[in-house]
Amino acid sequence: MQELDLDTQTSPLAFLSPTAFRKVHSNLPPAELVEIALARNEGKLTSSGALMADTGKFTGRSPKDRYIVLDDKTKDAVWWGDINIPFDNEKFHLLLEKMNAFLADKELFVRDAYAGADVNHRLKLKVINTKAWHNLFCHNMFLRPSEDELKNFEHDFTIICAPEFEANPKTDGTKNANFAVLNLSERIILIGGTGYAGEMKKGIFSVLNFILPHEKNVLSMHCSANVGAEGDTAIFFGLSGTGKTTLSADPNRNLVGDDEHGWTENGVFNFEGGCYAKVIDLSKDKEPEIWNAIKFGSIVENTRFKENSREIDFANNSVTENTRTAYPIDFISNALNPSIAGIPKNIFFLTADAFGVIPPISKLNKSQAMYHFISGYTAKVAGTEMGVTEPKLTFSACFGAAFLPLHPTEYASLFGKKMEEHDTNVWLINTGWTGGSYGVGSRMKLAYTRAMITAALEGKLEKVDYKQHPVFGMDVPQVCPNVPSEILNPKTTWEDKEAYDKQARELSTAFKSNFEKFKDFAAADIMMGAPL
Repeated sequence: MQELDLDTQTSPLAFLSPTAFRKVHSNLPPAELVEIALARNEGKLTSSGALMADTGKFTGRSPKDRYIVLDDKTKDAVWWGDINIPFDNEKFHLLLEKMNAFLADKELFVRDAYAGADVNHRLKLKVINTKAWHNLFCHNMFLRPSEDELKNFEHDFTIICAPEFEANPKTDGTKNANFAVLNLSERIILIGGTGYAGEMKKGIFSVLNFILPHEKNVLSMHCSANVGAEGDTAIFFGLSGTGKTTLSADPNRNLVGDDEHGWTENGVFNFEGGCYAKVIDLSKDKEPEIWNAIKFGSIVENTRFKENSREIDFANNSVTENTRTAYPIDFISNALNPSIAGIPKNIFFLTADAFGVIPPISKLNKSQAMYHFISGYTAKVAGTEMGVTEPKLTFSACFGAAFLPLHPTEYASLFGKKMEEHDTNVWLINTGWTGGSYGVGSRMKLAYTRAMITAALEGKLEKVDYKQHPVFGMDVPQVCPNVPSEILNPKTTWEDKEAYDKQARELSTAFKSNFEKFKDFAAADIMMGAPL
């Protein structure tokens, strides 16, 4: 990969010259970063040993303030629009110069890291932070080079994150004072005006979502993954609230990773070296792995203490519902090391269908798998988001539209090729409602969902009878171990059968309407996967 010219005025590392900086800390271990963060009042130590920090005004990503530099490399490759907003190349360099000047006398924290457990497809990163806890976040979330690897470490991508630096929208080409700008040609990410650490993680994910499929024929995926004792790999796609983290955390299987992976000719590899899990209402009984990982070296974001204590109050949402923890993956006892597994044998698309229409488990053919992959369907219900008082349809292409620089059909086509080449099973799992829609029916029991996934993983659904769903066309198993048969066909659980048919047709129409923006780019085999 082409190295940046570090002698140019607009080099992302120009301010690190010996005559310019005040103090630069390089690759500090977690204990030192915690000490410095506490001394600088960046956070507080909790009773579990984790560092509690606030992200400030922004408690989540700001997708409307994320840009990609428009140049010869990106102009014909990137899927431009509301998700990928073009940024002028000249404006980028002016912004970089302003950041260089701003950082020239600041205390900085620099870290060398990897993104990608597969040595053939990893990025070598240099991360520059103004906050010690942000540097600890990067230590936890990216892969950590060994001492020997650090001796001759030559980075090929740079992240500069300075929450204190704000852009001037009138002159800098941004909409607001906060920004995240990706320059894929010069391999730099600039982040300013926001303290939300996840912008760094997702910035690199967006970069890999461009490089791997576009340049290396490797499918990048927003999913979790685990592997069984026999080496059988499973991956789980799903939007927030579908149970992706819970269902992939199986004590009988090893965790490959919880969020970002690549699929090569040889198997699946994790992009990250850590986990970034939601902790709102976290309990030891429900999520023991995450609970036990929140210890010294971990970070908790935007949480609060129980009164007169240093114990974390996980039920407290006074700052945000999006409270999180970031910890190294080896804080999970059954995590795979290195985070590399074989070709996926089973793939699960998770949806929380609040309309009670989608079967709790169904098997998809290649066309249906690509169609549902592009659709990325779930439904939000009351209480999950401000202003949501009734079920709200949500479609997110490839289960991660916000991070896709390329058109979704490019990922779907590559997904279809790999699925066909390896004869991978693809299952659609509804973790949502049964017996009626939200407000009438009830949420699918977690025990039933786990039993269905276990049956699929163990091959116990290979020889059972299937029936085609009359509206969506997928194959629905008629029996499943440890699951009542009447649960498997959603219409039978509804008291009002006509109401089910009406709701199913309405959801089918919503799928087709959402797909209008993709159909001109979608091949015929993808369109064959649409509802009947």
